[in-house]
Amino acid sequence: MGNLSEFLMEELEAATAFTIPIFGGIDVAESTVISWVIMAIIMILTLVLTRNMKVENPGKLQVGVEYVVESLQNIVRGIVGHEGERYVPYLATVLVFLGISNVFAVTGMKPPTKDLNVSAAVALMSIVLVQIASIRQNRVKGWLKGFAKPMAAITPINILELGIRPLSLCMRLFGNVLGAFVVMKLLEHLVPVILPAVFSLYFDFFDGLIQAYVFVFLTGLFIKEAIED
Repeated sequence: MGNLSEFLMEELEAATAFTIPIFGGIDVAESTVISWVIMAIIMILTLVLTRNMKVENPGKLQVGVEYVVESLQNIVRGIVGHEGERYVPYLATVLVFLGISNVFAVTGMKPPTKDLNVSAAVALMSIVLVQIASIRQNRVKGWLKGFAKPMAAITPINILELGIRPLSLCMRLFGNVLGAFVVMKLLEHLVPVILPAVFSLYFDFFDGLIQAYVFVFLTGLFIKEAIED
């Protein structure tokens, strides 16, 4: 039991990948490096797949890429509606990033969203975008008045939501990814043959992609609510 506990603690630890020797040493977490790797993969694929694109007589690769991109945009568009069209590229990008991040465990590396700091950063960016969307739609005066809806008595609760919403997004993403990671590591430790591969189809792929969609779905709903108000 002691070995199992040590094994789990080692796997869950947010390890330091390297230290930048400035200002007394800046530790760069392993999750940050993996996030950089994922962003690099997305950028390289974007550059490679969008080369030599044609308006007329596009090739099969271009048609396939356009279909995937349009499908992702339609998923997000269905959440935020027509008025939220300008936020579709950001939400689709977050969906791709989180989708890849959540299933990155199949490479043998720890998914970056297992680190609370990564999940918190993405959640904070999304909630800041929600407030920007509200201000852009309703102006600062209308945004401030929104805290008194539907009645002035619940203004403190509406203000608290500024912190509750990113915390909810962060903990939901972090908790589910962490839980799936722990279950898979337990299976790999206790039953190292066959069974982990079967469960990996759910915990590493299906559940990871679902959590990415849920995150974007909730962010999209918050944006839709903000611009409708």
